[in-house]
Amino acid sequence: MDMHAFARHAVSLVDLTDLSDEASAEQAAALTQRALALPVPVAALCIWPRFVAQTHLALQGSPIKVATVVNFPHGGENIAATCDETKRAVQEGADEIDLVLPWKAFLDGRENEAARMISAVRAACEKAHLKVILETGALREEASIRKASRLALAEGADFLKTSTGKIAISATPDAARTMLEEIKLSGQNVGFKASGGLRTFEQARLYFDLAEEIMGAGWATPPHFRYGASGLLDTLLENF
Repeated sequence: MDMHAFARHAVSLVDLTDLSDEASAEQAAALTQRALALPVPVAALCIWPRFVAQTHLALQGSPIKVATVVNFPHGGENIAATCDETKRAVQEGADEIDLVLPWKAFLDGRENEAARMISAVRAACEKAHLKVILETGALREEASIRKASRLALAEGADFLKTSTGKIAISATPDAARTMLEEIKLSGQNVGFKASGGLRTFEQARLYFDLAEEIMGAGWATPPHFRYGASGLLDTLLENF
């Protein structure tokens, strides 16, 4: 795939994201209009839960999914509150729920707490897809990332996602490789999302090639592979 063909394909893999602290309804509307004007539809818009209803309405008739975040960004342990947040988002039109793993509990050895969160939110999602954010920059060690990946897979994740983008270390190729290897070993129909710090064409190509190397040629399509990014889109469009 040459540079231009890759750029067009990569746009279709983007979860166009605005999770900035100062995000407003007007900004969410502008993001939606930008997505609808693109020559290639992005995979999803990822916005705060409070903007789900308006984004769902604005995207009616479009193939673009509505994604939102729960238990975000800190990865707390309040299961009831996170399930309520999830149910409300799904009722308002969210197609995809990006859940932050309770990674502090996981690192403290309270894996059952993390598992209970994923399982409960999986049930609350109903038909919506569940992406579990591992926060690999906090897990750091390969063994921890591998173990967290297995936990999320066992509890029903539809996607494994690297990062919130809200801590110092976001997506890394090493973490991505570990997560993809665990998806491959599981034999499950589970996707992968590289998120946090992706800004360059070279980074986009690196994660794409890594996914195709491990999962096989043709695997990295919107049902299986996403970039969680905002700044990356402009770079891809420059290479059309």
